Amino acid sequence: ESLKKHPNAKYFSDWRKMLDEVGGKLDAVVVSTPDHNHAIVAMAAMQLGKHVYVEKPLTRTISEARALMAAARKYKVCTQMGNQGHAAEGARQTNEWIQSGAIGEVREVHCQSSRPIWPQDLLRPPSEEVPPTLDWDVWLGPAPKSDFSSKILPFNWRGYLDYGTGAMGDMGAHILDHPVWSLGLGMPESVEAVCDRATAGSEKATHPASCTLTYQFAARGQMPPVKLIWRDGKHQMPRPDNMDAEKNPPKDGCIYYGSKHTIMHGSHGGAPSLVNSGEAAGFQPPPKTMERSPGHHKEWIEACKAHDPSMAKSNFDYAAPLTEMMLLGVIAAQIGSGTKLTWNPETLTTGNAAADALVHHHYRDGWTLGG
Repeated sequence: ESLKKHPNAKYFSDWRKMLDEVGGKLDAVVVSTPDHNHAIVAMAAMQLGKHVYVEKPLTRTISEARALMAAARKYKVCTQMGNQGHAAEGARQTNEWIQSGAIGEVREVHCQSSRPIWPQDLLRPPSEEVPPTLDWDVWLGPAPKSDFSSKILPFNWRGYLDYGTGAMGDMGAHILDHPVWSLGLGMPESVEAVCDRATAGSEKATHPASCTLTYQFAARGQMPPVKLIWRDGKHQMPRPDNMDAEKNPPKDGCIYYGSKHTIMHGSHGGAPSLVNSGEAAGFQPPPKTMERSPGHHKEWIEACKAHDPSMAKSNFDYAAPLTEMMLLGVIAAQIGSGTKLTWNPETLTTGNAAADALVHHHYRDGWTLGG
């Protein structure tokens, strides 16, 4: 289909050949591969001095996220992750409502995603013949050598441990971005998972069917500690006691329990509102104090033209820590229910040897990340 739309464009089945052949003509690279290839493609582009836009999640592992953040600084390139809601008006409203104190102190946040909309809690499917139009080895990239299956590609790879990061990886950047940003959460002290698995042995191949992840964040300046609870799949957040009868919790979004007011928004920070419209008379919206965005993609393009990484607001200095926080939850879900992981961001350790092994990327022979 893309060939028909752009018959004069150059096409490559191997991104390495693309960079070798036409890299000198490129100003920037957009990385929209499956998660497991994000880091290695972005790193190669940055090493050539190219600006990069990487779809969410930034990487499949924490060590890769750290490496990309360091590389962006080293090569002084303009970067942006594809969490488009970071540029939205709703995101700025939520920030202003919380940071002004308009809803009071926030000590608890509930977030959820209706994903996965692909199968999880499965064993690896039987092998099939590779289609003639696919370079399966290049698609695998740094992932372990394995056989092709149409049950994995083109869409369901998101549920497989070797390639995707489950519901959290797919939607966490669109949903958790907003509490992380507005509350200045930083890194969690701990995270614990309660997940559903019914298929014996599926923990070696795919992510759980549904999960609840409980993050604990320390106090930050004048802000109190925060408990953030993430739910996905069939795990759904409770309804606030004071919510209007005609309203429902967002299927994809967050609810913030403030000491004065409770608010909610949808995915990408969309449409922030009070859960109880009767409180509107006592709610004083604060003035707009944050700079508004021209648009998520336009931010990055303008940053590239000006060679000013700070103009793109979800650059890797912001996106990598957000991704790290998300991936800690993915790791907790892989380790299984009932194990609390205590995060040390200095040593990249959790107090659990099996979890610590998942923090780091392990590439198959012939593939290296560099830096």
